[in-house]
Amino acid sequence: MKPLLCVAGLLACAALALAQTPQGGQRRARTPEQRLGWQLTCQAWTFREMTVMETIDTLNSLGIRNIEFFPGQRLSKEKQVGFDHNATPEVIAEVKAKLQAARVRAVAYGVVGLGSNEAEARKVFEFAKNMGIRVLTAEPAEETLPMLDKLVQEYQIKIGIHNHPKPSHYWSPEVVLKAVAGTSASIGACADTGHWYRSDLNPVEALKQLKGRISSLHFKDLDKDKGDVPFGTGVGNAEGQLKELQSQGFRGPISIEYERTSGTELIENVRKCVQWFRQTAAKLAPAPSQP
Repeated sequence: MKPLLCVAGLLACAALALAQTPQGGQRRARTPEQRLGWQLTCQAWTFREMTVMETIDTLNSLGIRNIEFFPGQRLSKEKQVGFDHNATPEVIAEVKAKLQAARVRAVAYGVVGLGSNEAEARKVFEFAKNMGIRVLTAEPAEETLPMLDKLVQEYQIKIGIHNHPKPSHYWSPEVVLKAVAGTSASIGACADTGHWYRSDLNPVEALKQLKGRISSLHFKDLDKDKGDVPFGTGVGNAEGQLKELQSQGFRGPISIEYERTSGTELIENVRKCVQWFRQTAAKLAPAPSQP
């Protein structure tokens, strides 16, 4: 019986090790936003003065575990090539290895042009599939939506139609809703709440209009001069936006995005956004389940 006891003991130890971190603590608890079905993400455009590799390291240091890439960001200080869906397999492998090492996931990509024919669009979808990306942020021509609807269902990758400020085509929820009326629910809105405010729209009311059709967000808070500020310190009713998303049962990526500021001030502002977001999500999230 002694060998059996030894095996049993080893199995018990293995189970305990799996339930603990290397430091002996309990398994990492889900974050408040995860309990709400949200992915706190950062649009890499926020750190466009950095390289892709520097941006990934910065997100890791800020506790942000997801990234939304944008086309053309410089790969690294050593390799000044742009990273996007035209990247070589070697470059893509290098970025994937960096993401894995930093424990950051690629969940969205854009704003990216999807082209007017299927071959052009399919190249973007293939890149997204390879990277594990679940949402493409784009501003496609309305006449291309039937073709794109076929691809989102084939690849199981959503499209979020992004709104730049007026007079851009998709500046208002009404235009987006009219465009997607004949498509599957996998084509929805990438709700840029800051650009709504810059277009003199109420972000909370705009979210209400798009209920059931929100694929992702570029989440912002602005001051009265329409400049980016840390979440919860502006006039965009950031908490009201999150409450509306909760009430809709939204599930998906919410990207921090800054249009202005740089350097240490930018990093500190994003850090404040992360802290505010998690504190606010904790008030909205259901209590964590007990082990």
